[in-house]
Amino acid sequence: MRKDPTWRIPVGILGLLGALAIYALLVSRAAGPIGGLPVLVQTVIYIVLGTIWLLPLRRFLIWMETGRWR
Repeated sequence: MRKDPTWRIPVGILGLLGALAIYALLVSRAAGPIGGLPVLVQTVIYIVLGTIWLLPLRRFLIWMETGRWR
């Protein structure tokens, strides 16, 4: 069974790249205040910030493939 590509895949990839670029800029702007915190607190913050963007990714990838959000 072969599926033809849809417009959602290239648009989704561009959207994902754009959203990640904006998110990276926001996190990098927060690096100054975070840098003044103790190292263990920084570690926890960066682990959370490094993984939080994954939360909406599953539904976004499902939308790219199927056109549905669930």
